[in-house]
Amino acid sequence: MTGLLTVVGLGPGGTAHRTEAAVTAVRQAEVVLGYAPYLDGCADLLGPEQTVVRGRMTEEGLRAAQAVEFAATGRRVALVSSGDAGVYGMATLALSAVAELDPGTRPRVEVLPGVTAALAASAVAGAPLAHDFACLTLSSLLTPWAEVERRLRAVAAADLALALYNPRSNGREWQLDRAREVVLEHRPGATPVALVTDATRAEQRVALTTLDDMDCSSVGMTTTVLIGSSTTRRIGDWLVTPRSALPGSTT
Repeated sequence: MTGLLTVVGLGPGGTAHRTEAAVTAVRQAEVVLGYAPYLDGCADLLGPEQTVVRGRMTEEGLRAAQAVEFAATGRRVALVSSGDAGVYGMATLALSAVAELDPGTRPRVEVLPGVTAALAASAVAGAPLAHDFACLTLSSLLTPWAEVERRLRAVAAADLALALYNPRSNGREWQLDRAREVVLEHRPGATPVALVTDATRAEQRVALTTLDDMDCSSVGMTTTVLIGSSTTRRIGDWLVTPRSALPGSTT
């Protein structure tokens, strides 16, 4: 029997921003696996007939292996991530686990896209990512901080708008302050910044500020930090980056 493993991006949190394909995949799955808070976020899609496997942080590899094991027995399996499963999500681990199986025993695999945090936060803040931009995570759990900082410095020097994921947590309190210092080596203190917390959720908060004035202590794990390029401007309650890289352009 050939099972199906669907790696599902649930979007940024608000139910209105889940795709129809994601909803269908979760509802039709016989087994649903995910980090417990993500399963809570799609609890309205789950039924008593489904096997639901709730996981903890740092158990991503185990979850992927379990999902593949269930699917290899012929079952329909949904492995859920927040945002987009291919952006700091479960897709890489799941595909790697499937690739380790004998070709004759591999389940079918689908990866469904979702609205990732950078796009949700950008929409809330206006259009700060309308031209070239980069996404970086400040978490050093899987990437050494020296490498994170090297990439951050390169992006800052390239004058790209920037979305920072995993900016700060109780166990990682200094990385965002250091990231701000690195960006300030290449950009003026007046560069616009948006701190978007819980984008699309009932608790959504947006703070528009600048590199000089940003309060790193107000940022948590559910905040996406958006840093503008040299062309990004504040227009009322919005940050807008024009679609041309030339300063002053409105194209």
